[in-house]
Amino acid sequence: MTGCAKRCKQGLVKFAVTLHKLVTGTLIKDKADDDLEMTMVCHRPEGLDQLEAQTNFSKRELQVLYRGFKNECPSGVVNEDTFKQIYSQFFPHGGEVCQLFSSSPADASTYAHYLFNAFDTGHTGSIKFEDFVTALSILLRGSVTEKLQWTFNLYDINRDGYINKEEMTDIVRAIYDMMGKYTYPVLKNDAPKQHVDAFFQKMDKNRDGVVTLDEFILSCQEDENIMRSLQLFENVI
Repeated sequence: MTGCAKRCKQGLVKFAVTLHKLVTGTLIKDKADDDLEMTMVCHRPEGLDQLEAQTNFSKRELQVLYRGFKNECPSGVVNEDTFKQIYSQFFPHGGEVCQLFSSSPADASTYAHYLFNAFDTGHTGSIKFEDFVTALSILLRGSVTEKLQWTFNLYDINRDGYINKEEMTDIVRAIYDMMGKYTYPVLKNDAPKQHVDAFFQKMDKNRDGVVTLDEFILSCQEDENIMRSLQLFENVI
């Protein structure tokens, strides 16, 4: 797995963990806190039973998640601008370092745009609680195949069922921007191309210039580092 792909995966892990902490409203909670929180849950989204059946969360967990979601997003939806503001808080250090040593601060907005689109499965321009909790269920408790499919959809920017070199280059550049140029002091201008070429050398089994979902899943399952990174999602909640 390329260093850039690892950073992408780490970013997704950090995002899932931090966003869960954000919506639950605390980093450490005991049983008394949970019980008090449950008594304060007054409004539930329609189809709570259906969400329980469709996700890997219990009804209790869904109620807690929903309360936190409503606390942070009273309107019940998250638009892209709000999403970018939240996500930019997850990568502050790259920007701080760059401001001290470089004229080019880190910028997570482009990567956040792609991530927002991955959460916005209905392409409505906003993320509802149902979208959020469904994605979180996959990232935290989904099967290996489900997690890899979700990641593939993140890379497949135009949603045509393939990852081409242009899409992968856009993702790689977005990751560079997010982490900050100072994070990569020895990289040359052609580093994104080198990472993309390495990605396709590994993933494009039939050498047709695009990576399919099947090729992506097969290649990832053959990589111990990728499989190990997927385990970071487990036992978050």
